[in-house]
Amino acid sequence: MTAPGKKKPLGAVLVDQGFISEDQLRIALLEQKQTNKPLGKVLIELGFVTDAIIRDALSENIGQGSVDLTHTVIDAETLRMVPQELARRHNVLPLSLDKTTNQLVLAMADTFNVVAIDQIRALHGGALQITAVLGGEADILRAIEQFYGFELSIDGILQEIETGEIDYQSLQLGNDEYSHPMVRLIDALLADAVSRGASDIHFEPEAGFLRIRYRIDGVLRQVRSLHKSYWSAMVVRLKVVSNMNIAESRAPQDGRISLSLVGRQIDFRVAAQPTLHGENIVLRILDRQKGLVPLHKLGLTDENLDQLKLMLARPEGIILVTGPTGSGKTTTLYSVLSHVNTEAVNIMTMEDPVEYPMAMIRQSSINESAKMGFADGIRSMMRQDPDVILVGEIRDHETAEMAFRAAMTGHQVFSTLHTNSAVGSIPRLLDIGVLPDIMAGNIIGIVAQRLIRRLCPECKYAYYAGELELKLLGIEAEGKEVVLYQPVGCKACEQQGYKGRTTVMELLRINAELEDLIARRVSTRELLNKALAGGFRPLADDACRRVLDGTTSLDEISRVVDLTYRLID
Repeated sequence: MTAPGKKKPLGAVLVDQGFISEDQLRIALLEQKQTNKPLGKVLIELGFVTDAIIRDALSENIGQGSVDLTHTVIDAETLRMVPQELARRHNVLPLSLDKTTNQLVLAMADTFNVVAIDQIRALHGGALQITAVLGGEADILRAIEQFYGFELSIDGILQEIETGEIDYQSLQLGNDEYSHPMVRLIDALLADAVSRGASDIHFEPEAGFLRIRYRIDGVLRQVRSLHKSYWSAMVVRLKVVSNMNIAESRAPQDGRISLSLVGRQIDFRVAAQPTLHGENIVLRILDRQKGLVPLHKLGLTDENLDQLKLMLARPEGIILVTGPTGSGKTTTLYSVLSHVNTEAVNIMTMEDPVEYPMAMIRQSSINESAKMGFADGIRSMMRQDPDVILVGEIRDHETAEMAFRAAMTGHQVFSTLHTNSAVGSIPRLLDIGVLPDIMAGNIIGIVAQRLIRRLCPECKYAYYAGELELKLLGIEAEGKEVVLYQPVGCKACEQQGYKGRTTVMELLRINAELEDLIARRVSTRELLNKALAGGFRPLADDACRRVLDGTTSLDEISRVVDLTYRLID
């Protein structure tokens, strides 16, 4: 029994709260002895708990969180919040700054050092909100040495490179590598892209210069143009950190980077492609915080959310998510998996590649060198006693056949398909070679989706809709004054008029009547008419809802959804 006033050990707290079992605690304690890592970190690495559970348990029991500074990158603006002398004196390190809430996350060796917190707050007029997290004393000292004294802004690093020689050998060495400006340039570009909410970073060599573009809210924006002489050193650094072969420049390569940026863990999927003027490198930013969205935050209407939950209640069958590349299909699938993920269910995935690691889910990547594609992967997973199977994409007849076979043998199967609409998935599956009577009995439902940009709430401009706009929105024009919004552009949205994205969706739940029509191989038009008669709301209707509620503009939905058919009488 714990003495009054004495805090319980973290493991005992988690067992008492039902987050882990006694067996799991024993495993974690044994692992902790072997690795000398904090218990909370060990439990997260083993997949027994999430970061949020550990954070809440620590805040409740000890009153503090903790941070691993091993692979942390800090941007220049955050570092300027705490002067170097103050950071050294109190052994503190600024990790991330949220400008909207004026919140600074501060790593401290002693989180109860109120003098340090008060001094930092006083430097900024007392308006700064500070969240203290526990960091190891040696780790904080190492990070102070690493970050302070070196230029971290992109312009400053470029100035430093222009005035000095690039030593290519030091880019491959682990000793004091952070002193090399090219190392800091790559880190600064990655941190800048993440802080600006980019989903991809494009490094594109031209004949005389290097173009750098970010994909933000689905649209590419050029952010930098650098001299071509920089690119060879940047390629070496990117390949080193993503474990690619630096000697190979004539064949495509894939790699992965994992870093702590803006206060959280970020993964990058790296792809190098030889082109006319050198290797083109694209980094896909895999932000777990953005990638794992709860089902109720996907932007569905209450009616569509109920429909989706009804689909998930079916114990066997296949659910398809369709849409073009970059329409958020993977995020939707991960949200669905999180919803059904419990200790009582065995979930297995076959992806190309695994984007977001998830606790309690057995995730596998397809491996061309081992000759394990989607079809072979499903075949081997069927021997692993799964309840739920996720297939990254149905691309060919063999994969489709194995996915439907899994659905027919009592499994719940989720997959993606490249089609333009939910109803359009049926002819696409027929084209792949799936028999209509097999489809009819095994498809639970189809979700088609697109991503649209949200209007910036700071600068969007209200106006009354014209006759043509009302017609596109499907509203009778007589005597109606409908307020719509259009983008303007301000500092908050970097003069774009849009900030952030959301989904528009259509959900087609396959009922007995639709199954009968599919089995009879009727036309897409007949299928659509029957679905509409049963209450199906197409993608265009959901997109128009987003315009009418002020989320986005008519121009934006016209970019991703066809509304022209509404003009035809």
